[in-house]
Amino acid sequence: MSVTWHYATDSDLDLLASWNHQLIADEGHRNPMNVLELRARMQGWLPDEYRAVIFSAPEPVAHALFKVNSDSIHLRQFFVRRDKRRLGFGTQAFEILRKQVWPKDVRLTVEVLCSNHGGLAFWRALGYRDYGLTLEIMPGQK
Repeated sequence: MSVTWHYATDSDLDLLASWNHQLIADEGHRNPMNVLELRARMQGWLPDEYRAVIFSAPEPVAHALFKVNSDSIHLRQFFVRRDKRRLGFGTQAFEILRKQVWPKDVRLTVEVLCSNHGGLAFWRALGYRDYGLTLEIMPGQK
């Protein structure tokens, strides 16, 4: 199925916030924000600090939220609807980003939680390579 895209606008904020909430749950992130808080945060980010793209086939199936820097693109969020995963939509969306949305001459970065094995495999399959690893000690840990 053919995937189309558009830059997100204020009319997409509810969808983006809902998907961001699902993404947090799916990847096991510790972010405690609810959908309304995520919506407010997203509204503050767009379109100045971050850009968002929504992918449709023909209904919305995925989104990407990214920051454009002078020498790099940092992909902060990439979400494919749960019922549309493993059908090629994520790969098609990423190809659109690379070919139609992002400049060709910049470094691409994405952060993935170490426990998100599916996400790690997906990004590595698309060509991303390990660069760094953040380690932490949580309060109360030895």
